[in-house]
Amino acid sequence: MPTPAAPARPLTAAARATVLSKVHGEGDTRVTALDAVSVEFDRGRFTAIMGPSGSGKSTLLHCLAGLDTATAGSVRIGDTELTGLTDRQLTRLRRERIGFVFQAFNLLPTLTALENITLPTAIGGGRPDARWLERVVGAVGLSGRLGHRPAQLSGGQQQRVAVARALASRPEIVFADEPTGNLDSRSGAEVLGLLRDSVRELGQTVVMVTHDPVAAAHADRVVFLADGRLTDELRAPTAEGVLERMRRFDTEPRSS
Repeated sequence: MPTPAAPARPLTAAARATVLSKVHGEGDTRVTALDAVSVEFDRGRFTAIMGPSGSGKSTLLHCLAGLDTATAGSVRIGDTELTGLTDRQLTRLRRERIGFVFQAFNLLPTLTALENITLPTAIGGGRPDARWLERVVGAVGLSGRLGHRPAQLSGGQQQRVAVARALASRPEIVFADEPTGNLDSRSGAEVLGLLRDSVRELGQTVVMVTHDPVAAAHADRVVFLADGRLTDELRAPTAEGVLERMRRFDTEPRSS
């Protein structure tokens, strides 16, 4: 049965970019990674970001997550404008309200899997919900590996630790950059299923960069970037539908 707050979730964007631009270099070396991108990500939804290599999808993710600063435009997490926040305020926002899953596992080698998973919550002075933590750990297949350190785990297992860490504190939004990139197909499907379930059952918000149409098909919506611009979107995606949209980038003229 939905909680009283559930009907209000879709009415407020969990993250929003408004006329967002990111430029690297100057003169002959000037590269526009993002070109006036405006996009919203609704609460309680799973959105995938796709596009050709160099399209700006990871740059967009990093700007939304407060890991990179934009050249122009606005980024909001909920009602919080990131522009103008101090480094300390950004650090607190990322720790308390954002979960991260990137290709680099970013695990501390001296900590066990369980300690890595609960570290962000511990830094904030809190404790994770035991029942939710047990569910997350079980879903990513780590129940028998919690006492192992990263060097004792395979690459796929380390990525599962990173996914569990992102979800353990039930953040306001999870940003994932190729979260299944280092997993085999079975483990990847399990991780995507966990992200999907966290959205459907608990109202979690997930924004994921991926190049894989099968992974994108787990999302509620796919947005497409090319040459730093938002070019298209697809609701209720299928792998075939996503692949067809991606094929257009190989046939359409590139902007100058």
